[in-house]
Amino acid sequence: MTGGEWTGAAVAAAVAAYALGSRRLAGTPVSTAMVFAAFGLLIGPAGLGLPLPGPDSGLLLPLLETALALVLFTDAMAIRRRTLRRGRFLPGRLLGIGLPLTIGAGWLLAWPLFPELGVWELALVGAVLAPTDAALGRTTVSSPRVPALVRQGLTVESGLNDGMVLPFFVLFLAAAPATAGAEAGVAQVFWRALVLSTALGMVIGWAGGRLLKWSGARGWVTPEWGQALPLALAAGSYFLADSTGGSGFIAVWTAGFAFGAALRSTTGPEGSGDAAALAEDLGGLLAALSFLVFGAVLLGPTLERLEWRTVCYALLSLTVVRMVPVALSLLGSGLRAPTVAFVGWFGPRGLASVILGLLAVRDGGPGLERLGSVMAVTVFLSIVLHGVSAAALSERLGRWYGAASAGAGAPLREEMDTGPAGDEWLGARHRWLGPFAGQDRGGPPAL
Repeated sequence: MTGGEWTGAAVAAAVAAYALGSRRLAGTPVSTAMVFAAFGLLIGPAGLGLPLPGPDSGLLLPLLETALALVLFTDAMAIRRRTLRRGRFLPGRLLGIGLPLTIGAGWLLAWPLFPELGVWELALVGAVLAPTDAALGRTTVSSPRVPALVRQGLTVESGLNDGMVLPFFVLFLAAAPATAGAEAGVAQVFWRALVLSTALGMVIGWAGGRLLKWSGARGWVTPEWGQALPLALAAGSYFLADSTGGSGFIAVWTAGFAFGAALRSTTGPEGSGDAAALAEDLGGLLAALSFLVFGAVLLGPTLERLEWRTVCYALLSLTVVRMVPVALSLLGSGLRAPTVAFVGWFGPRGLASVILGLLAVRDGGPGLERLGSVMAVTVFLSIVLHGVSAAALSERLGRWYGAASAGAGAPLREEMDTGPAGDEWLGARHRWLGPFAGQDRGGPPAL
């Protein structure tokens, strides 16, 4: 066998082994991302040294971009106004106040540590490491010990902030010198990426949803091919926006939102209530493989040339950069200190940070190579620290909440519990973890 064949066989063996033990691992602090990133380290240059495509190859980025595109589409498709209303203030504060403050804090704290970077390159560091990925601390969004308001707030934030950070990322990349977007100028990038791409995504998604609803009502659509339509819409919106010089990811995100809105009233077996199942499952598998690639191609070489500044910023990104903006965004909300600290800590960095960081390194100047190292170390520490602490801290918050509820009575319970329906967001981005976590598809965990 050639080296490439050994690599392919090793990756297949990793997927098979995890599939066979997935339910058993669900009861432990070991997350999916942890397993696949560790296996990537094992087969990469820091371990067995199996041949792998490099960051500049034509194989790596398409895999990662496909995973993120599917995640963005299914995240946006799951947006429901009633879900946001049940979450009351928490998602709105985390996204509307906490997210911009997190980007700004990441920008400012990177300044003294990386003085060699320009102002817009520092801004990119803050933007790339702002999105959260609740799947890395899955217990926090699935455990009935965690109050429903917190579960739902963290899940909605994770499902929306990767799409909401894209405009910041696109504009910062265009403003940074010596990047591909700098040649077109910020005004052109704003028009093409934010305005045109958004319009294309909305039109494609809405038209696709209405056509699926119309065709399904006439019995023309089989369930299998109905599930293939979201894949076609995501791909079509991405490539069409990219061909016009816009942002494929923004187009995919808005297409998913419009597609879901167009289908929201569909009922019955011929509708599309489960239309995104294939896209969700495929996106989940590609996300797991992305973490394997992350461990093998990005993390291994980064750990071999680790610097104290990189580690320092990664730790600040997971603590100060996240927790202070969350605390500020929740001032006056009535939430108590243990809840605010829990929400602030569980802002894991995952797939979106990996892909946006790679895109910035690819399209940026030499200075942005530093961003790739910072991103790799931050995501690695997040995979480990958030994965290990999720179960213990969820249990601790549950005990505190139980004791506080007993003392405060109904007011605290009413404040913190939005009801099982608040967990319906678990059926979107993290749906592929449902069977692994011992939950049935489409149903929230029992409270």
